[in-house]
Amino acid sequence: MSIALLSLLGSACTNSNAKPAPNYVYKDSSKPGIVAKIGGQEITEEDLIGEDKLSWIDIKKREYEFKMGQVKKLLVDKLVGAEAKKAGMSLGDYMNKNVLKGEPKISDSEYKKFVAEKKIPAAQINDQLKERIMNYLKDQKRDEAVDAYIAKITKSNPVEIYFKKPNLSINVEVGDAPLWGDKGAKVTIVEFSDFQCPFCSRGANSVDEIKKKYKGKVKIAFKHFPLPMHPDAKPASEASLCVKEQNADKFWKFHDLAFKNQDKLDTASLEKYAKDAGVNVDKFKECFNSKKYVAAIEKDMQYGEKLGVRSTPTFFINGQLISGAVPIEQFSEIIDEELKGGKND
Repeated sequence: MSIALLSLLGSACTNSNAKPAPNYVYKDSSKPGIVAKIGGQEITEEDLIGEDKLSWIDIKKREYEFKMGQVKKLLVDKLVGAEAKKAGMSLGDYMNKNVLKGEPKISDSEYKKFVAEKKIPAAQINDQLKERIMNYLKDQKRDEAVDAYIAKITKSNPVEIYFKKPNLSINVEVGDAPLWGDKGAKVTIVEFSDFQCPFCSRGANSVDEIKKKYKGKVKIAFKHFPLPMHPDAKPASEASLCVKEQNADKFWKFHDLAFKNQDKLDTASLEKYAKDAGVNVDKFKECFNSKKYVAAIEKDMQYGEKLGVRSTPTFFINGQLISGAVPIEQFSEIIDEELKGGKND
């Protein structure tokens, strides 16, 4: 391209045909809680967020997680960095020798446990995927080593944080959803899930761990949110409610069987799971064939959409959002705080 042509094109992109834009005037609000004024009408933050509150909650959580991640980096740079300087070592060398203590080692049992927990089919595992899994597990061990070291050096010298963890919750009604646990439990977990969703199966594993760890302290409600791309999910949901109709506790037995056998959710298999759960099969078939609970499933889906649920699994712990199949540690962080009465307003 010639220099003359380059000069004609210019050195930067300009928008010579800019489209008209609203006339925004940025100024301080005259009243607390008012974020804008449109046509003379005052707009509150609640008006601004509207029905998309889950997206707002997610943004605020990510902001907090980003800040805490940066605090952790600064802890390493400043506190561990100071120790490295005293030892006459670079931060990297000091970390490798005194914190990480060499390359993390992953045992065969640890690798197999991860594959089993994540339900990764053996046919999908090749050398490249195995290497990625091993690297992920090594990164986890590195993070654990850093966290343990930071905990040690800050034990007598605490870090002061001047921003609060957001406690953003919304009111989520249990309604007539299948319920596990003591009705009077202090912590309520409401899950929106899909029997055919592989991530929901992982979420079910986390729920099992929660049941064991917090028995008597939490109650768990299951709401149906079968996604359009999962054709077997809605019939499985209908079948589960036919089981619940006979015995509420046996719903959870059916729930576990369905999630453990996601590749077999045809009618015959659903009948088998109902039988294995311990209900009367003839009554189950009559209920299932009548499509009795189609409207109930639709009601759950509409309620989830109203709350802002867009994917499965989605959990609300006393109204606080957790999206996706996450480790039990993320559930425990919120559950433990709620059991203590909460830490932030």
